[in-house]
Amino acid sequence: MRDQRPVLVAVSGLIALAWLSLWLWKSSPYGQYLDHRENEGVHGFGDHYLVVVALFVAGWTLMTVAMMLPTSLPLVATFLAIVRRRADRIRLVTLVIFGYLVVWTLFAFVAHAGDLGIHRTVDHVGWLHAHEWVIAASTFAFAGLYQFTSLKYRCLEKCRSPVTFVMQHWHGRRERLQALVLGVHHGLFCLGCCWSLMLLMFAVGVGNLGWMLALAAVMAAEKNAPWGRRLTTPLGAVLLLAGASLAVTGAFGVELLGAH
Repeated sequence: MRDQRPVLVAVSGLIALAWLSLWLWKSSPYGQYLDHRENEGVHGFGDHYLVVVALFVAGWTLMTVAMMLPTSLPLVATFLAIVRRRADRIRLVTLVIFGYLVVWTLFAFVAHAGDLGIHRTVDHVGWLHAHEWVIAASTFAFAGLYQFTSLKYRCLEKCRSPVTFVMQHWHGRRERLQALVLGVHHGLFCLGCCWSLMLLMFAVGVGNLGWMLALAAVMAAEKNAPWGRRLTTPLGAVLLLAGASLAVTGAFGVELLGAH
């Protein structure tokens, strides 16, 4: 355990640094890019689309480190315990984390493209432009429904069994590649478990630190708490209720969430 402590402290420090960076970014004049308002120019950058995408991906990567990496600390600790006597243990752990983050960063590109497509559709469809609440309500409802799917349960079980997962994916051969692949595989199951919850950030504002903290806590509990598995169904019900509330209040002209 003593050999593992410096590495775990370093990973925890990385998570804390990500939260601090998000707070500083949100408080800066460039915070609108963290909010994914790509059509609003920022002094010094203009409206260059590639710069906007790069800033969005950077912000999403920080969000992944801040929100998702804590949920995977049990797996990191398990893997570190297995390779603790190896001279290259730090490199191997780094590769696991890198593979994990790559999956979520690639998802960021897909999410960005989808969000941009939705915004353009809203701009060109008069009814949607006049009823933007439909997007937020649908996002919450979809996230709620996904909580009840077999894919959600399967991925959650993988995430909740870090020892079994590592033993299935680590055999000590071609160590660097295997560590990277382990991180990617874990990232894919984590994505399958949590991607719909992360999409809620697009409904409430990608740069909303309060929602980041709330969702991070929920996902960490769902994946790691002894009672976390029992959280899945009530969470789905709450999200469905939130979607219905947004639909009802939106239909009557009451805004619960700020327009994205």
